[in-house]
Amino acid sequence: MINTEKKSNYRWVICSLLFFATTINYLDRQVLSLTWKDFISPEFHWTNTDYGNITALFSIFYAISMLFAGRFVDWMDTKKGFLWAIGIWSIGAILHAFCGIATSGIVAGEWFVGFEGAKEAISHVNNAGLIISVSVNLFIFARFVLAVGEAGNFPAAIKATAEYFPKKDRALSTSIFNSGATIGALAAPLTIPVIAAHWGWEMSFIIIGALGFVWMGFWIFLYKKPHENPKVNAAELAYINQDDHEQQSAHTVDMKLPRTTISECLKYKQTWAFAFGKFMTDGVWWFFLFWMPAYLSAVYDIKSSDTEGQLAIFVLYAITMLSIYGGWLPTYFVEKKGMNAYEGRMKAMLLFAFVPLVVLFAQPLGHLSYWIPVILIGFAGAAHQSWSANIFSTIGDSFPKRSIATVTGIGGLAGGIGAFIINKTSGWLFDYAKETQMTFMGFKGEEAGYFIIFSFCAIAYLIAWVTMKTLVPKLILIKN
Repeated sequence: MINTEKKSNYRWVICSLLFFATTINYLDRQVLSLTWKDFISPEFHWTNTDYGNITALFSIFYAISMLFAGRFVDWMDTKKGFLWAIGIWSIGAILHAFCGIATSGIVAGEWFVGFEGAKEAISHVNNAGLIISVSVNLFIFARFVLAVGEAGNFPAAIKATAEYFPKKDRALSTSIFNSGATIGALAAPLTIPVIAAHWGWEMSFIIIGALGFVWMGFWIFLYKKPHENPKVNAAELAYINQDDHEQQSAHTVDMKLPRTTISECLKYKQTWAFAFGKFMTDGVWWFFLFWMPAYLSAVYDIKSSDTEGQLAIFVLYAITMLSIYGGWLPTYFVEKKGMNAYEGRMKAMLLFAFVPLVVLFAQPLGHLSYWIPVILIGFAGAAHQSWSANIFSTIGDSFPKRSIATVTGIGGLAGGIGAFIINKTSGWLFDYAKETQMTFMGFKGEEAGYFIIFSFCAIAYLIAWVTMKTLVPKLILIKN
């Protein structure tokens, strides 16, 4: 008897939840980058190096946490793992708001004061070095808590995607939820500086951080495994499991099989290919995310609190919304060109790897208008998000579901190390270039420093793609 039941579409509800989680994730991450230069630095006397140290250590905390977050999500499973992750990072986000009060208590002995009282107390302390040291270390601690929680977002989201989507749709669903990063980056310059200007930089951390607790309520009531979810009918379940090589029915889940260890995952070239791709490219996105407001302020004297600055950052990340097509392109290669999922994905990633080359022209043409680097970096950001959606999906192409979060964590560690290097280097380089008025390729001072970093960002993806393709030239399924 032919089953004519109309397929339900609950998998897209799950995709929507992942989208909003990623949006909140990136909003929380962006608060510091949009407030440090114009609001926090004058209070605590920070330099580029201080900020670079904070962002670099956040990257390394995130990297190390990613390694364990993948294992944690595989152990706790998707629902509980995600709840723990977003709960911890929301607490970490809110902790930033109280760094001023804690600094006041340590350097001025004034603990029981409000946000404005802390500012007043700090302003009367004449030891700038002590203020810098204490405040930086307190923010580093808050970033540590944020990093530990945020590290769970992508392992849990990628695992949920593998549970709810067949392989051919995973790049599309990943690109949709991953676009939450872009939406978060879009919303950030329109909201965070406004909150900071009207109610203080502390409230921007508190308000944005509280969004995670709202999301947790929806996740608790809406998420269940596909085969346990009454909202998923038999037709949709069959569609989800159409290419599942590890189970013959929806009731034989890989949760019953032994977990794959980190050491076992490291035996496969697929793991190293994914990790190297993340190492080379994650830092590029994080550099754009963390440093673009400072770039506009330093080079073009456009502040994030100005309408001009908010519009520029908004347009930059609006352009990155083009990345939605990054998830569609591999599906086109699979369905229209007859390629397997891995072949289609790698071909699409090669195309995306060429786009960031436009960043080489950002600085040379920036003297014409600051809109030129804004637009070119926007296209590079769109290419990154397209690349990111597909590189995550290469894990599901080769590995069984029970290993996906673990491999994602290994790649996250590699990506975090790459981000640590680029953020640490950037902070030092920009201060050095400014102090020495260094010249490079016709640029002077901080502009020279930015051109050097932009040059790396432009070629990173091609280096990553060639290495990945060399390590894994064709699809090999791992069934152990």
